[in-house]
Amino acid sequence: MKILVINLMHLGDLMLVTPVLTTLRNNFPTDHIALLADKKLADLVQYNENIDECILIDKKGVDDNLLRFVNFIFRIRAEKFDLVINLHRNERSSALAAFSGAKKIVGYSKPLFSLFFSKVLPNPSIARHIKHGFKTKYFPGTKHQVHSHFDVLINACGVSKIFDNGLEMWIPDTAELAAEKIIRDNFGDTKVVAFNIGASWLTKRWLDSYFAECADILIEKGYGIAFLGGTMDKEIVSSCVEKMRHKDSERLKIFTGEFSLAVLAGFLDNCVLFLTTDSGPMHVGVARNIPIVTMFGASPVPGFYPYDAKDILIKTPEPCHPCGKHICPRAGDDNLACMKKIPVEVVMKYVFELLETYGEPAKKIPRVHGAYQCRVVDLARGD
Repeated sequence: MKILVINLMHLGDLMLVTPVLTTLRNNFPTDHIALLADKKLADLVQYNENIDECILIDKKGVDDNLLRFVNFIFRIRAEKFDLVINLHRNERSSALAAFSGAKKIVGYSKPLFSLFFSKVLPNPSIARHIKHGFKTKYFPGTKHQVHSHFDVLINACGVSKIFDNGLEMWIPDTAELAAEKIIRDNFGDTKVVAFNIGASWLTKRWLDSYFAECADILIEKGYGIAFLGGTMDKEIVSSCVEKMRHKDSERLKIFTGEFSLAVLAGFLDNCVLFLTTDSGPMHVGVARNIPIVTMFGASPVPGFYPYDAKDILIKTPEPCHPCGKHICPRAGDDNLACMKKIPVEVVMKYVFELLETYGEPAKKIPRVHGAYQCRVVDLARGD
């Protein structure tokens, strides 16, 4: 049997598919398993040991026009897949699954394309917006994305047993060696805490002044600080660093926009903690087994918490959490109150707790399989 798994979404979404690949490989050990993903995220999955083939689409590049997209559909049809599993309910993924020519097509789908599916399932991790007259009410997801994907396998793919190894990512030796050299050349034997302060939504970003204060405290304690993130984060990282008292410290390094995803993963292997927003790099950190402290404001906790029991998620006390909005509609001092009301002292309490508990580079920390519910600190309850 030939199986195709489709997920064309962002970095974090793709990482959350990796437990599906592990489960499929263990249930269908001799079958051909392929993954269709966005070309720019190839580093995340092309070395995955649970797939036989990685098919890449350049969805924001050469394949971003109707003719190329139709040609890509014919390429998929030529593969003659027996089973296609679509794991994101967007138009492009739904269309590719619907017109794949597979004998069986299952998963999430937009309504029009669902007519071509053998079985469509809901995705309970995703928020719903339900209209009541002129008002729309927001209902956050109720189940982690990984568990929602497992439901698809059980209810539509004939999978009898789940094999959950958590989030997984393999990288080549060249990336690991490059990351080790970067650590050695920039920090020597100093223990390094990685910072990721960017996020796709403004409402997922903790204040840069708060990150700056955390960095200063850690530098004073003798830790190295590495600012990560993509090229789109350079401006906010620069703004953050300008607010630091120790911005000229030799233990402060900025790598924003400089790493491939594979080198990012290798770099996190050599860090002792990851302080991050709810973002794609957070899920890469989970896959690399690094202890994580993260802050959730607008983000719904049940669907996308870091999938590892040693991680700590600090949840805002604001009653509007989770709003699921990309831009905060509140004005004045109430703008981004969900993030403003997660104080530095609370975050640092848990940062030092994890540093005391683990305190070694991630690659030296034993991985605990089966323990994936992170600790949620709910500030509304006074945790």
